[in-house]
Amino acid sequence: MEDFKIIKEKQNPLFKRKEIEFIIGAEVTPSHAEARKIISEKFSVPEENIRIKKILGKFGSQTFTISTNLYDS
Repeated sequence: MEDFKIIKEKQNPLFKRKEIEFIIGAEVTPSHAEARKIISEKFSVPEENIRIKKILGKFGSQTFTISTNLYDS
């Protein structure tokens, strides 16, 4: 996983979570477990507090957009 660029980051106090959307570069589509591990390392959040909403890839491209929620607890 070479690239990691945050597109959107929003704090949602009602649901006590941080909503993040980012782009990642990879040879193959990352699994939810791989994405969770990367996010856990980047944001210092336990993996059980991360929910992956979606992983989108464009045909012929090696970049993937991942939408995720990081919960406080």
